[in-house]
Amino acid sequence: MPIFELDSRIWFPNIYNSEPDGLLAFGGDLSSERLLLAYKSGIFPWYNAHEPILWWSPNPRFVLFPNDLKISKTTQQLLNQNKFKVTINQCFKDVMFACGQIFRPGQDSTWITDDMLKSYQNLHNLGFAHSIEVWQNNNLVGGLYGIKIGTIFFGESMFSLVSNSSKIGFITLIKNELLGKISLIDCQVHTNHLESLGAKMISRIDFTNYLKSNI
Repeated sequence: MPIFELDSRIWFPNIYNSEPDGLLAFGGDLSSERLLLAYKSGIFPWYNAHEPILWWSPNPRFVLFPNDLKISKTTQQLLNQNKFKVTINQCFKDVMFACGQIFRPGQDSTWITDDMLKSYQNLHNLGFAHSIEVWQNNNLVGGLYGIKIGTIFFGESMFSLVSNSSKIGFITLIKNELLGKISLIDCQVHTNHLESLGAKMISRIDFTNYLKSNI
């Protein structure tokens, strides 16, 4: 399959034309209009600072249905202890910046560039991008951010400075419906951490059908 080059027009090729690894297109921009079209189409940007903007739509897709959420006894005990305070949309930029600073094995740079920060801040100002903050002793120790359209939350990244802090934020987001009803969380690509919480792979066609009926 060819990898499509995007121009100034706001469009994307059919996601069924993506490469086996999920790469669909490159180029374009990070305007709010294009980003929203991407998420609604099952596409997300993911690239390093030295690369052009790369657009992905992997198959299968890693997702979590809220009813499948798994909470271990240890994590439940931690929740019951109320060691952390969880808030929403209190410091979006700080959360996103912190996600970009976390070391991740196999990555020599971050995809959360200055352009990404500005673009997602714009989406936050428009009411689409949200942050979950986790606090301990008035210090920001964990969090996550993502995009919510309809009842679908497109998770982008998370960070933890204290063990289990981002997990507490993630679980609280789902259990307490901090952003209202969520029917599906798009985790994009597999991680052992999210699999332990109940995330699983579904086919691209199932994912896109779910988008159509919940956005």
